[in-house]
Amino acid sequence: MLKTSTIGDNATEVLERLMTDRFSCRGFRPDPVPDEVIGTIFEMARHAASWCNTQPWDMIVTRPGTTEPFAEALTQEVLKGGGIQSDLPFPPEYRGDFLARRRAAGFALYGAVGIVRGDDEGRVRQTMENFRFFGAPHVAIMTTAEELGPYGLVDCGGFLANFLLAARAHGVDTIPQAALAQQSAFIRDYFAIPEGRQVVCGVSFGYADPDHPANSFRTERRAAEEIFRFADA
Repeated sequence: MLKTSTIGDNATEVLERLMTDRFSCRGFRPDPVPDEVIGTIFEMARHAASWCNTQPWDMIVTRPGTTEPFAEALTQEVLKGGGIQSDLPFPPEYRGDFLARRRAAGFALYGAVGIVRGDDEGRVRQTMENFRFFGAPHVAIMTTAEELGPYGLVDCGGFLANFLLAARAHGVDTIPQAALAQQSAFIRDYFAIPEGRQVVCGVSFGYADPDHPANSFRTERRAAEEIFRFADA
């Protein structure tokens, strides 16, 4: 007989704190995360729900000895100017509220790191930080099973959320990066990812540099009442 778990009185308080404390870190210290901590993060994240329990996610994780050469190779690939080579379609454009929120996040980042309007070189330089993983000692590449289609991607999103929160619970900072998926073809070749696996995103992680200006701002979230509505009887 399965036992019903008992959740402590402070469970919602702890979960809320983890959710609100988590942020997209764009400046890391070089200190590596111990292997046992990474293993524990995955041990927690693996409990994510998935459609029919398919569990389509896989992640390739680098350590410092493999992170640096990967960052260098990826940066050189991007500088070649081959454009987007993604397994998944990127939005052709952003409009309305989506565009407004995207711009607000971008302006906040550029303001924090001192990039002014018209500083195209500064914008490019900051964009390229994606491909050196913002100095993180680790990056995880998430892939999914192509055959499972959109619902496999939904399941990967659930696992990703678990991973980010489990990392935060261990004092580890993260940034999920769709930018890395723009180089899916290169990443597949670099890590010998099997056919039938699609690159979803990357997650750079480690310990935040509290003095890095890119970590000095936080993005806003929509109010709860804007997100849902009760269906009328």
